[in-house]
Amino acid sequence: MHLHLLQHHPHLGPARIGDWLTSMGHSFTIFHLYDGELVPRPGDCDALIILDDLEERTSAPWLKAERKLIDQALDGQKPLLGLGSGARRIAAALGAPVGRGTRAEIGWHVVHLADDSPCDLPDDFSALLWHRQVFGLPDDALPLGGTASSPVLGFSWDAGRVVGLACHLHHHSESLQALLSQIPPPEGAEPPPASPSGQDIVDATQRLDTLAPLLDRLLSQWLRSAPAG
Repeated sequence: MHLHLLQHHPHLGPARIGDWLTSMGHSFTIFHLYDGELVPRPGDCDALIILDDLEERTSAPWLKAERKLIDQALDGQKPLLGLGSGARRIAAALGAPVGRGTRAEIGWHVVHLADDSPCDLPDDFSALLWHRQVFGLPDDALPLGGTASSPVLGFSWDAGRVVGLACHLHHHSESLQALLSQIPPPEGAEPPPASPSGQDIVDATQRLDTLAPLLDRLLSQWLRSAPAG
């Protein structure tokens, strides 16, 4: 398969997702929208990933074109995955409410899988969160699971063809360092629990390694939703 990935910020890239796609024999193109590259056409790929973005982003030259592409992808048959802000944009396109949560969540949190979640993930798992904005469950979608402050941290729609994920399973040590050093914490967040250097990041890297098999399972399940042929 050939995938298109939309990147909105130089320090919010695909991280482990790129490594996984290559290891599985897939090819991909990253469109650096923040650097003036145009939003691609929906017919030029087999699947589409909307990467994370700054939460406070409300205007950009490419936002309207990206929204149109998301709408086209939702109306089509190809797999669509949104991460972080990408998940919120897909949820909004599906008519779900999106807004400011009661409090910011950053760092490591235990995510509880929903009873009716279709995702191939453990009942409870630790994941990295970095958000204040939250979204509701779109109509006809199944929830992934969540925390007390964010009951919906992901969803699956159209028999798993469309997935939105607000918790971060894709980071590795390099992308985590970029997140902590280059991306401002969400509004109202306490200082991050890990720093870009020192023992904290070593401990965090060890925890990040536990997310690799979860990412593998999630991506494998998602791409299996692609129609045969």
